[in-house]
Amino acid sequence: MKKVDVPLNIPNILSTFRFFSFPFVMIFVFIGQQNLFIFFICFNLFTDFLDGWIARKFNQATKIGSVIDSLADTTTIISALTGIIVFKGAYFETNMALIILFFSLFVIADIYPIAKFGKFAGYHTYSAKAGAYVQGLFIIVLFLSGFYLWFFYLVIFSGILAYFESMIITHTLKEPKTNVKGLYWILADRKKGVAG
Repeated sequence: MKKVDVPLNIPNILSTFRFFSFPFVMIFVFIGQQNLFIFFICFNLFTDFLDGWIARKFNQATKIGSVIDSLADTTTIISALTGIIVFKGAYFETNMALIILFFSLFVIADIYPIAKFGKFAGYHTYSAKAGAYVQGLFIIVLFLSGFYLWFFYLVIFSGILAYFESMIITHTLKEPKTNVKGLYWILADRKKGVAG
């Protein structure tokens, strides 16, 4: 079995915490502890922003850290969607088809690089980051202020855009890459003759 070394820097510690908090957040959802759910989701969203900022600011980005961060993002999205449906499901009954589409594309975008490259992608595209910020703000506003349909549509649109870009990037790449800015940069590198 191959040993994987994870550098113990602050971004990796924060990402690892988010990943391992997943079962506890899910427990809070299923036992009806809405306040604990909101606290941990907000904390995880904040640490998601923080670990990326620290990694870039202090040059602590690593390939394994990128993968852990992506895994933690996935578990955060799953727990957030579950909590939203359980605690605020009444708001989404007429829009369930959009939620199913959103979640389906999210799953496909995550599974595709595993099927193609045998490993989890850690692209962290600009569209994915922007979508994550929109989703995070939506969750906070939903629980603190209420449901706004236009905001919900913005979440769905930004998520679908990011997931489609991720799938196209996976299709385009010949080998796995991490920390990809977006499809434009992949195609620009290809024109310059950069491998990938």
